[in-house]
Amino acid sequence: MKILFLIRALNYGGAERQLVALARGLHQAGQPVTVVVFYSGGELEKDLVAAGVPIRSLDKTGRWDLPGFLFRFVRCLRREKPEIIHGYLILPNFLALLAKLVVPGLRSVWGVRDSDMNLDRYGLLARMLYRTEAFLSRYVDLVIANSHAGLEFSVGNGFQRDKMVVIPNGIDTQTFHRDRAFGMSLRAEWQADENTKVIGIVGRLDPMKGHDVFLRAAANVAQVRNDVRFVCIGDGPADYRERLVKLAAELGLTERLVWAGTHNDMRSAYNAFDLLVSSSTCGEGFSNVLGEALACGIPCVVTDVGDSALIGGDLVLAVPANDPEALSAAIAATLERIDTGSIDMEAHRRRIIDNFSIAKLIGRTASHLQQLQQPRPLSSWQNTTGAF
Repeated sequence: MKILFLIRALNYGGAERQLVALARGLHQAGQPVTVVVFYSGGELEKDLVAAGVPIRSLDKTGRWDLPGFLFRFVRCLRREKPEIIHGYLILPNFLALLAKLVVPGLRSVWGVRDSDMNLDRYGLLARMLYRTEAFLSRYVDLVIANSHAGLEFSVGNGFQRDKMVVIPNGIDTQTFHRDRAFGMSLRAEWQADENTKVIGIVGRLDPMKGHDVFLRAAANVAQVRNDVRFVCIGDGPADYRERLVKLAAELGLTERLVWAGTHNDMRSAYNAFDLLVSSSTCGEGFSNVLGEALACGIPCVVTDVGDSALIGGDLVLAVPANDPEALSAAIAATLERIDTGSIDMEAHRRRIIDNFSIAKLIGRTASHLQQLQQPRPLSSWQNTTGAF
């Protein structure tokens, strides 16, 4: 079973990190794997090179480099002769379907990661592409969603349910584990002593991440606790960042809030937190941030968006989206449990290991891809994610 993964580029990102982990794991298990990118030079390519996974670049020069790009894609397919092609996100998905016209018997797999998106927020072209993807989904052999919420959203927008399965993301539990020593230098940088509770949020500055909701909830908590400090890790458009900074000032949070920007060593960041908050309002499928924080044994509070409540189970408090009052109450309740030592942090880590490890991701994906080689109707397939 020779597998070809197709993605735009291997820059830092959730989908990109999952592809790298999956390709590397399948390769190490003896599965022939090749990764094809539109644009070369992505930061994550080094991880595949180190693992010995072949990378092929289609050397796309820009948006309008179409005839040459398609010619190079067809040439790559004829050279590699894959049995399965697995696209990640819309444009690679389109090409993964087109590839069936070039390689006889090729099985086409799509990866979708959207959940509860308000399509009206996007431009006409983006909406047309998504609608086209939904229509064409009936012609692929398998569509993999990384969340149950993503599957339901896709089906609600025209994807074929009998072509879809859920395979949750995999968390690198070897990298992400609890060791407070990793976070000490960051806590010092953030001016948080051992008696200070650091409450963090991680994500790009985008309205769907609900930073404004987080800030309003933080202001409520700050009114009743003097021992808390808030940290926002992530960056985004300058104008939106300025709006958030202004809101924080209006809420009286300026002296108790750190805008940390982007951060590459997330293991240290999680271990510097006492509590992680995910305040997403929409669009969340499987939250890697939540999974990584739980793998580090960090208590979490989440909004019930995407699969966040399912990932944490009864270990996390989940509240409705866009409700600062409910969010602040959940934060306060979790802080009290931290104060009394009644949170089993090892249970947080065990939940990720048992349900959402990279080994689980690899095993579940391999199982479904192998079924593509068997003469069974997709409608008879069973979801192998298990209950969680």
